[in-house]
This record gives sequence, structure tokens and C-alpha cells, in this order.
Amino acid sequence: MLPAAVLAGGLATRLRPITEKIPKALVEIDGEPFLAHQLRLLAANNIRKATLCVGHLGANIREYAGDGSRFGIELTYSFDGPTLLGTAGALAQAVPLLGERFFVIYGDSYLPCDYAAVERAFLESGKLAQMTAFENDGQWDASNVEFEGGRILAYDKKHPTPRMRYIDFGLGAFHASAFRNVPQTHSSDLADLYSELLAEGQLAGFEVHQRFYEIGSFQGIEDLSRFLTEQERIDL
Repeated sequence: MLPAAVLAGGLATRLRPITEKIPKALVEIDGEPFLAHQLRLLAANNIRKATLCVGHLGANIREYAGDGSRFGIELTYSFDGPTLLGTAGALAQAVPLLGERFFVIYGDSYLPCDYAAVERAFLESGKLAQMTAFENDGQWDASNVEFEGGRILAYDKKHPTPRMRYIDFGLGAFHASAFRNVPQTHSSDLADLYSELLAEGQLAGFEVHQRFYEIGSFQGIEDLSRFLTEQERIDL
């Protein structure tokens, strides 16, 4: 399986005051830091290597997760440094640790889906990148993707249209060369890179059918906690 980059450098302002002293990745969910749940999910999907792109309180994340061995995954770390690089910039900096092709997942996302199927579709597409799309229809967050016939027709987080019934699920796949023109001197956003690749005909689309979970909001934390509790009951 492809290695994964986990974007865990955000300031998590929506979760203050909790995140004034701990990074969002270490917010407690169902009795342990969220990162533990996320890493075990990746390992359960046969992802054996991940790079954590960290910034705000990143040393705390490294101190907690270490080399990742207790989660069944080999971890490396890429730190933003004094200049905040944004999501695309952080990934561009981490490319030497990630290799030629890799998954990208947001550090506050818990995404139960078929990662192997996502990987196969990406490799078969021949594109520089792939976005997973979920038919959200405005239910859990603002829909931002127009998706039809297996293709992404439009993507815009800032100016959604009524035709956008899908949402960026949060699991991307990239070829390293997609980041060749991304600056590492100032902040740049992954959403902008997605838009550029779509305009160039280099963004594949893949539909997933399981809903996403996130801890970027208190409601998201509640939803994920409920889901994990239900999963534990099923496993018993």
C-alpha cells in the first residue's frame, strides 16, 4: 500500500480552549488521543508508513506517537518550521520522506473506507492526483464538489453551487510531481492545488460511500465518539 501523509499542523481554533495546550491530534476521543484511532485505522488498511506533517505543538505529537511501532505503522515527521507553509506547502516539504506516490489525509479526519480500492483507482487513472468524493448533499458539512459519471466536474470550497452535492471526502492520492511548483517560502493551500490540477485535467475522482468523521468541531467529536462506541460493540 502507498504510504500516507497526515496533515496535523493546524491551529485548531474551533476547539479552543482545549487546543491551547495540546494539538488537535491529541484531543481525547473515546478514552485516548484521536491520533491513536487514526493510526490504527491506517494500519488496519495495510498502510505501513506515514509521515506526520506537524506545526503547532508538533513536538507533543512526536513525543506521544514516537516511531509508531505500537500502532503498527512506521512514522516519520516533517515540521513546518518558523514559517507556516499551509497544507500544500507542508506536503511539498515532506515529499522526500514520502516517495513517488502517496495518500494524503487530514489530521482531524477518521475515514473508514476501502483504501486498497482508492489506491487501485489512482494508479489506473494515470493522473497526478485523485480526490475521493462522498455524496454529502450538505448533510455533515458544506458540499463543494460537482461529481458525475466518475468524474469531478467542479470543486470550490469558497463558492459552492447548487450542483455540488458531493464533498471532498478527505482522502487524496498524489504523485510527488504534483507538488513541483508549490512554494515552500510561504503558505499555500491544498484546495488551491486540487483546483489547479482539475483545470489541467490531472485530477481523477473516486466515489466512496461511507460517511466521513472529523474532530474539527465539537459536534464532529461527538459523532466520532458515538461511531467508535458502536464499532466496539460490533467487535464484541
